[in-house]
Amino acid sequence: MSKSGQILRLCRSCSSLFPALSAVLLVTALVTGCGGKSGGTGPTLSGNTNVVVVASSTANAQLVEFPLTLKSMTLTSQSGKTVTLLSAPVSAEFIHLNGNIEPLATQSIPQDIYVSATATYAGAFPVCIGLQSASNGILIDGAMNGPGTPTVTVNLPEPITVTGTAMGLVLNLQVSESAPFSGGCIQNLSVPVSPVFNLTPLVIAAQPANSANGKALGVEGTIASVDATGTQFTVTAPTGYFNSSPPTWQVNTNGSTVFQGIGSASALSTGMPVDMDVALKQDGTLLATRVAVYDTDATNLSLSVGQVIWPVASQSTPAVDGFTDQIVGELTVYDDQFAYANATSQISGQFTNLVNLPFSANFNAASTLAGQNILAISNAPGVDGVPPLPLPVATMTLMPQVINGTVSAISASGNFTAYTVTLAPYDLFTQLAGHPGQPAESNPGTVVVYADSNTQMLNSGSIAAGGVYRFYGLVFNDSGTLRMDCAQVNDGVTE
Repeated sequence: MSKSGQILRLCRSCSSLFPALSAVLLVTALVTGCGGKSGGTGPTLSGNTNVVVVASSTANAQLVEFPLTLKSMTLTSQSGKTVTLLSAPVSAEFIHLNGNIEPLATQSIPQDIYVSATATYAGAFPVCIGLQSASNGILIDGAMNGPGTPTVTVNLPEPITVTGTAMGLVLNLQVSESAPFSGGCIQNLSVPVSPVFNLTPLVIAAQPANSANGKALGVEGTIASVDATGTQFTVTAPTGYFNSSPPTWQVNTNGSTVFQGIGSASALSTGMPVDMDVALKQDGTLLATRVAVYDTDATNLSLSVGQVIWPVASQSTPAVDGFTDQIVGELTVYDDQFAYANATSQISGQFTNLVNLPFSANFNAASTLAGQNILAISNAPGVDGVPPLPLPVATMTLMPQVINGTVSAISASGNFTAYTVTLAPYDLFTQLAGHPGQPAESNPGTVVVYADSNTQMLNSGSIAAGGVYRFYGLVFNDSGTLRMDCAQVNDGVTE
C-alpha cells in the first residue's frame, strides 16, 4: 500500500471529529508486580490478583508508526491451567511507546505461576517514511500484515508469579522482529508482519519515578467524564488507523497534582484533550501527578500529534503533518495539512528545567524541523463535517519523543552531561534534512542530548562512546543544531 509524488503527506490516523473532537496520547500506569520462581519457598498462592496489562515497545527509528489491535490473550500455568488475560479487543500504537508504558486492560486472574502465553490480533499496520531521490518527493508506505502469520508470539523470559492484590505485566512489542523491514522505505512494500512480544512482570515503586517502576510520562487522552467531586475523571485513549478499540482509564488527583493551563480537575470538561504524567499507586489506582491542557477550546476541535513532514517550498503557508496514532475521531483525513504560521507556539509542560539548559530552548513555527514531535490544535469549523484544508492551527506544542542512536562523544556542559548522538540514515531528522522548505541544519543527523540529575537512567550500564541508546525528551532546533532535553535513557536497539 503506497503513494508517492512531488510530496506525499499521508496521515494514516489523523482524524477530525466535530463539533468536539478528542485527541492525543494516552494515559498510563501499572500495578504491583512480582517475578515468579518455580521452586523454593515463596508467596502463598490463593485467591485472585488484579493484573494490569501494560503496552510498551522496543524499536529503532526505522518505523514511524505501528498500530495493532489485540483480540485476545491467555496465560497457561505450570499445572496446565489456562486463564484469560485479555477478554475483549484492545488497541494501541506502539512506536510512540518506545521505552515508555501505557495500560491496556485489567483482569482478575487466579494467583499461580504462569509459564506461557498466547494471543491473537485483528490487524497491524507498520509504517515507514522515505525519500524518492528522482522526484525529491516523500514516500509513506505501510505493510498491512503481509505474508506474516495470523497469530502473535508472546515470549516469557522467565515464569511469572501472579500474587498480591494487584500487579502489572509489561507487553513489550519487539518491533524489528515483528516487522523486519529490509533496506529503506520503498514502494509496493512487502513485509512479513508477525507480532512478537516479551511479557514480563512490573514492580511498582511506592513513589514511581519512571516507566520501569510505574510512572508514565507525557501520555494523553480525551476527557470522557468528570465526577461531581472534581477530583476524579475518566480518560479515553485515542483511536486511529488499526487501533479502533482504545482503553479507558479512571484517574485520580490529589493535593500534589500539578495543573497546567487549568486551575484544577473541576475545570476539565468532556471532549477536552489532556497531556498527563500518571503514577500507578500500589493499590492499583491511577494518580495524575501532572495534568496539562494546552488549548481549552474544544469547539470544532481538530488536532494532530506526530513527527513533522516538511512541505515543498512552493507551499504558500507552512504546514505540519502528524501521522501517528494519537488522532481521535470518526473521519480519517488523508493528505491533511495544518497551516500554523499564525499559531501560538508552546512547549510541553512535562519539563521544568528549560531555563537551566546550556542553550536557548525555544520553539516556534519558523524554526520547526522535520522530525520534531508536535501537537497541533485547530478550531476551524467544517463544511458538512469535513474541515477545509489547510487547517489554521490555533496552538502548536512541542512534545517529547524518542531517538535511537550511537553516542560519538561525551562532555560536561554546566550541570548537564552532553551526549553527541549520531542517528541512523533512515531517521526522519537525517533523511529529511535539506528537503525543500526545511530550515538549514549545521550537522544533519546529529543530536546533542543533555542529561542532568533528574534524568532517569534506565540503561543497563554506563553510557559510553560507540554505544547505542534510546533517549526520550524534547528536541529543539537551536539555530540549525538539534539539541534534546532528556528525561529518560534506555538501552538502544540495533540500527
